[in-house]
Amino acid sequence: MKAGVIVAMESELLSLRSSGIEAALSGIGKVNAARCATEMILKLRPDCIINSGCAGSMRPEIGVGDMVVASRCAYHDVWCGSPNPFGVVEGCPRYFESDRLLLDKASRVQLSEGKLFTGLVCSGDQFFVSLEEDERIRSLYPEVLACDMESAAIAQVCSHYGVPFLSFRIISDIHTGVEVQKSTYETFWNTIKTNSFSALRQLLDVL
Repeated sequence: MKAGVIVAMESELLSLRSSGIEAALSGIGKVNAARCATEMILKLRPDCIINSGCAGSMRPEIGVGDMVVASRCAYHDVWCGSPNPFGVVEGCPRYFESDRLLLDKASRVQLSEGKLFTGLVCSGDQFFVSLEEDERIRSLYPEVLACDMESAAIAQVCSHYGVPFLSFRIISDIHTGVEVQKSTYETFWNTIKTNSFSALRQLLDVL
């Protein structure tokens, strides 16, 4: 299976390459992510697309270095007006489901460190640093595990073109306070990032 991998930041790309993985660099945010996914599908014709990189934890039991596999993705910053529910792009589903085969293979990955979680990942053009911001998202999606700025946009593009999709993210920060967020995020990039994407290498090897 020919898998296309997309990451948002150059630091993520460099970490992937240290694990022997090549990826497309989209840039941060939903528009950049959607543009990159569209170009990849039309030009490279991958059998599937995997969005990797880091994400912020939305649950106290999910810590820095843990992996979150998205069983589905949703937006936390979209509202098209009544009668559309918050988070829904009019004419689209509220949730973009991950490919079942990719999800099954990802759930079997063995981690040398950290834990593997599977569930909802939410996306929006915001970088969260506080527990108050997290609470707003959990009020909309009580089941959310992590937030990023790209997964749902790539999932929407893949849904449109009928390309199997999976988001496979490592947790880089937690938001119990601004200083905690800053500390965990800096620690992630200073000490954890070197081997943080080896789990994705396992997934690609079995596709």
